[in-house]
This record gives sequence, C-alpha cells and structure tokens, in this order.
Amino acid sequence: MKQVAAAKIRRAELAQKQARPYADALSQMLRDLMSAVSSVDHPFMKPGKAGAPPGILLMTADKGLAGAFNSNVIRAAEHAARERGAVRWYAVGVKARNALRRLGQTEYPTWVLNAPSKLDIAREVAHRISDDFTRGVISEIVLVSQKLVSMMSQKPEIRKLVPVTNEDLTSLSATSRGERSATSTELSAGAESKGPRATVEFAGSPELVLSRLLPKYLEFTIYSAMLETDAAFFAAQLLAMTNATDNAKKLIDELTIRMNNARQAAITKELLEIVAGAEALGVE
Repeated sequence: MKQVAAAKIRRAELAQKQARPYADALSQMLRDLMSAVSSVDHPFMKPGKAGAPPGILLMTADKGLAGAFNSNVIRAAEHAARERGAVRWYAVGVKARNALRRLGQTEYPTWVLNAPSKLDIAREVAHRISDDFTRGVISEIVLVSQKLVSMMSQKPEIRKLVPVTNEDLTSLSATSRGERSATSTELSAGAESKGPRATVEFAGSPELVLSRLLPKYLEFTIYSAMLETDAAFFAAQLLAMTNATDNAKKLIDELTIRMNNARQAAITKELLEIVAGAEALGVE
C-alpha cells in the first residue's frame, strides 16, 4: 500500500498541475468582469433565503488506512455544523457518507470521490447544491475538505462557496497555486497591480458573461477540492503506511529476539537434563 500510494500521489499532483492554467484564466477573467460591471443580477451574488439552513458539503476519501485523515475533516465539519445550528448535508466520499449515517442523518445526497470522471461528479454536485440554493432550500454553501499543506501535513479547510464575494474570486487563483512560493506570489501580485492593464472587451454584456462564468467557478472549485483531497489522501496514506512498515519491522525484531531467547532457553534446559541424567547414571 505504501508503494501504491507513492505511485498514485504522483498522478494526483500531475492532475492538480494540469488544472492550474484553467484556474488562473478563470480567476483572472472573473476579476476583470467584476471590475467592469457595477452590479450583477445573479443568485450567487446575493444573500441566501432568510431562515433557510446552511448547506455543508463534506468531502472525504473513499477508503481509510490513512491515519486521522478522514476523522479530522469529519470533526471539522461537525464543529462547523454546531456553529450554524441546523444544517443540510451533502457528502462526497464513502467515509463522509458513513460518518453522516453515524450522526443519525437519513436524507442527504452522496457521491463517491474516486469516480471514473471527477469532473462529471463535480458538475453533478455543483448542479445539485446550486439548484437547492436558488430554490431557497439552503442559505449558503460551505465546503469542508482537506488541504494539502505538504507531504507530511494535511489540514481541514472550511470555505464558503456561495454567496460569492470579490475575496472568494481573488483567492481562487491563489488556492490553485498552492505549491508556489509566497515570494513569487507576492512579486507577481505586485507586478500585476503596478503594471499597465489592457482593456478587456467581452462578446455580449459583461453581466451576461459573468452570469455564465459563476456556475463554472462553482464547478471548478469543487473539482479542484476533489483533486486536492485525492492528493492529500495519498500523502496521508503514504505516511501512515511508512509508519506501519517501520512499526512492523520493529515488532518483527522484538519477536525474533524473544523467539531466539525461548529457543536458547529450551536448548539450555535440554542440555541440563542430559547432564543431570548422565551424572545420575554415573553415580549408580
């Protein structure tokens, strides 16, 4: 399992890197649109229905044997639910489904994480929760998932996806470039703010283009979280299996020493019995 996790995490990191150019282009276009329009008549840019419960999208892995990877994000979701009172759950991942079942939840939509096409699952999840938000079933959409800090560390993250604010659009590009250094990010941000900006022209009104891009923003944010959860899970499993391998080796060494001691004691006992028997025969 250690070798399998090491092989799969490379593919997961490659999928993340391949998705970053799209995230950068999407976030840049959304920022240009937000600066070009005065107001947007879109449900994602408005507060949710008053009195409706918030919706929490809990995202975990489908499998275990990864230390406290799944339990940490489940505890973070439970804490977020206690702060918000009555909530409506959405589950991505088999462990999330099982956790909600243990919490006594009976009705909640669920999807698997390791589907043949994560993009199709992300679109289905985004369509379901956005439809519930626009119909007033939920007042907001909150995502609880794992963030890959490093190969040795994964941290649960709670993000409000809808309603969308300017800060959320600005952080989309920074989230997709999580592995880049802070220095290069600051330099690029400074160059972007101080350098000249070209005028952007949109086919159709900017409001129309923005209303079409906001659902894409939600879809890709969920898709990016699925990719990051996948990579974080394999990193956690790699660490857990490495520790398990080391512990197994230590246990084998300890048991080998015990076996050798027991065998030596048995041999010594047999020799003593032989010597005692020989002495007894000699006395007679």
